Amino acid sequence: MGAGIGTRKHWIFRWARVVLLAISLAALAQELAVITDAQIAKLAQSFGPVAKERLTGWRALMTSSKNKALPERAKLDLVNDFMNMTEFKDDIIHWGKTDYWATPVEFLSTNAGDCEDFSIAKYFTLRALGVDDEKLRITYVKELVIYKQAHMVLAYFPNADDEPVVLDNINKTILPASARTDLLPVYSFNGSGLWLAKEQSGRQQSVGSSDRIGHWKDLQSRLRGAT
Repeated sequence: MGAGIGTRKHWIFRWARVVLLAISLAALAQELAVITDAQIAKLAQSFGPVAKERLTGWRALMTSSKNKALPERAKLDLVNDFMNMTEFKDDIIHWGKTDYWATPVEFLSTNAGDCEDFSIAKYFTLRALGVDDEKLRITYVKELVIYKQAHMVLAYFPNADDEPVVLDNINKTILPASARTDLLPVYSFNGSGLWLAKEQSGRQQSVGSSDRIGHWKDLQSRLRGAT
């Protein structure tokens, strides 16, 4: 009996923590949407007029009531197209680091980033537009055809059991995952969960909280420090 109670308490605590993580990320996405003119002007002083143009456009995209009222598929197209106008640049060239996950503000202010930065910026923008966290997963994959290396995309699930579509900066057309035979999923995550891909079945196995990913945890910390 005591062990049963302890197990129930453990799962209740874990469930509550997952809910709080999702709520926290949702609030953070909304805070990003209200970046001020003063903040944009300061960033433009450091990074030039392109920072003002990109950040102003991003804020307008997130705060427009018209955009928020769009069907979710239209939101995907809008956000994917906007973010994919950004230049791709490797971390070692852009940041002087082998692996750096930039915040959406850093990504757009410098108007450059790598695949992680594209996926993260799309994720937070769609969250600000009201897309549920459970429908979005930032997904680490292996690109098998062109670059033959690690890559990151954003997957969107219309419903829990539906096939996802893929938002990508290499192939800029949003396609069902089954049409992306050039991508091999490895793991995926969102504001609350972390999943490992099973190569044979293509199904996902939950392995706990996304806070297990060090770069993701560091990114959230930097985001909260900037808001």
